Amino acid sequence: MQKRKLGHNNLEVSALGLGCMGLSFGYGPAVPPSDAIALIRAAVERGVTFFDTAEVYGPFANEEVVGEALAPFRGRVAIATKFGFKIGPDGARLDGLDSRPEHIKAVADASLRRLKVDTLDLFYQHRVDPDVPIEEVAGAVKELIAAGKVRHFGLSEAGAPTIRRAHAVQPVTALQSEYSLWFREPETEILPTLEELGIGFVPFSPLGKGFLTGKIDARTQFAASDFRNVVPRFTPEARAANQAVVDLLATIATRLKATPAQVALAWLLAQKPWIVPIPGTTKLHRLEENLGAADLALSAADLREIDRAAAQIPVHGARYPEHLQKLVGR
Repeated sequence: MQKRKLGHNNLEVSALGLGCMGLSFGYGPAVPPSDAIALIRAAVERGVTFFDTAEVYGPFANEEVVGEALAPFRGRVAIATKFGFKIGPDGARLDGLDSRPEHIKAVADASLRRLKVDTLDLFYQHRVDPDVPIEEVAGAVKELIAAGKVRHFGLSEAGAPTIRRAHAVQPVTALQSEYSLWFREPETEILPTLEELGIGFVPFSPLGKGFLTGKIDARTQFAASDFRNVVPRFTPEARAANQAVVDLLATIATRLKATPAQVALAWLLAQKPWIVPIPGTTKLHRLEENLGAADLALSAADLREIDRAAAQIPVHGARYPEHLQKLVGR
């Protein structure tokens, strides 16, 4: 597996990471911990050195699984986790955000315990908290870095002005936000800002929450607890209208003897050398398929064809319901 560097602080990780959220949260019932641990360790064996989790995934269950799975590989892998949502004392997720400095520090200590590490490799603010100045957030993480509890500071779904303000206090190593052929909004303002400041980019949902794999269509039924049930882009009508994006990928994949998922991930990797997508999966064969994208080299002609064709396909449906969209781009 090739390596890439995130940010001027040179956090070196595998070109593709593993998003671990879906093992415990978001896409239906949680995977049994033993199966989740086996999948994460299979990723390490195949060269993955970058794993993404968060306290709110579960809550807490995902960090615990990731910590157990990666315990034998300390020093060989980088783990990213996140703070910023309100969670009750009983572990129930509450409405609202909390990025008060004292809360950030308490979360860091709890995440260190669950992940079984001495230092958090990358600590993201999960969503920008409008009630706490970003300078205070960056200052709290700066203190955690000075204390040896955190190595790198990250933001998630932040807007360009916020990124600049945070970076002025504590250099930001990486921004994590959604980016794929299905959602290209970051190209307008976010990618130029990151390039200017020397910040890496970690796209989540690089396969459009599974849609770009070609394994989901208008007839697909999701589990009751699957987040996609409330996403406007995943209504049956929107899926039918958006099938053209998958058909484009399938056509190119057939010619390249690849899969639509591999083309979608290879396209992301080709955009910038400091982009590290984190596709998630619960299945070993899908993990191996995704990792094959790192070996798929798209030519300049391939990239032009994809961009030209994609520009002609309007994407239907918002990527978040309204109450979640309000948390984005602050």
